[in-house]
Amino acid sequence: MSLPECPKCNSAYVYEDQAMLICPECAYEWNPNEVEEVEVGLVIKDANGSLLQDGDKVTLIKDLKVKGSSQVLKIGTKATIKRLVEGDHDLDCKVDGAGDMMLKSQFVKKA
Repeated sequence: MSLPECPKCNSAYVYEDQAMLICPECAYEWNPNEVEEVEVGLVIKDANGSLLQDGDKVTLIKDLKVKGSSQVLKIGTKATIKRLVEGDHDLDCKVDGAGDMMLKSQFVKKA
């Protein structure tokens, strides 16, 4: 009997543990008998766990140095999310007083 590939990372090294299938590469576990939920879009949460969407207003929760510049974004600086993107810096924002830049969602909270 052949086991299906991992739905998250497409690894072929999936193994069975009772009713669950487990991927050793990404540690994803799933039950093959359950109906899979289809993810709609990108799910990104702020530092408090609130769901973020395009157009949301956020506030910085930490002073952040701007890479390649001597500028520092102070705690409490407000920004507007233009779009959500995949990757390390997952928010494309317009920051008040600093212009457009990419931010990590772990350093913002929903305003």
